This record gives sequence, structure tokens and C-alpha cells, in this order.
Amino acid sequence: MPLRDDRDYTREELDHRADQLNPNNDAFWESRDYDERPDDWESRIEDESSDDS
Repeated sequence: MPLRDDRDYTREELDHRADQLNPNNDAFWESRDYDERPDDWESRIEDESSDDS
């Protein structure tokens, strides 16, 4: 979901959003129904990237 232009976000909200978009962060995986970042997270990201082609 994109950020809204008509709202002021706190630094905490912006940091949390950035964490959710960063596959190196547990929040990314937790927002996708994982308990934590998987050990093979790098290969999972590569697999997702190749699916988009």
C-alpha cells in the first residue's frame, strides 16, 4: 500500500514501513506470515524476482 500524501507520518511509522519492504529485516517476513526471516531468505528473494520476469 502506498503512502498517502495527505497525511504526516512519524519517523517510527516510516521506519516500520521501510523494514517491511526490506527482505533483510524480520518485519518483512513477519508481514508475510513467517515467524521470522528464514535462513534461506536470499534464495527466496531471488526466486520471487525470477517469477516477476
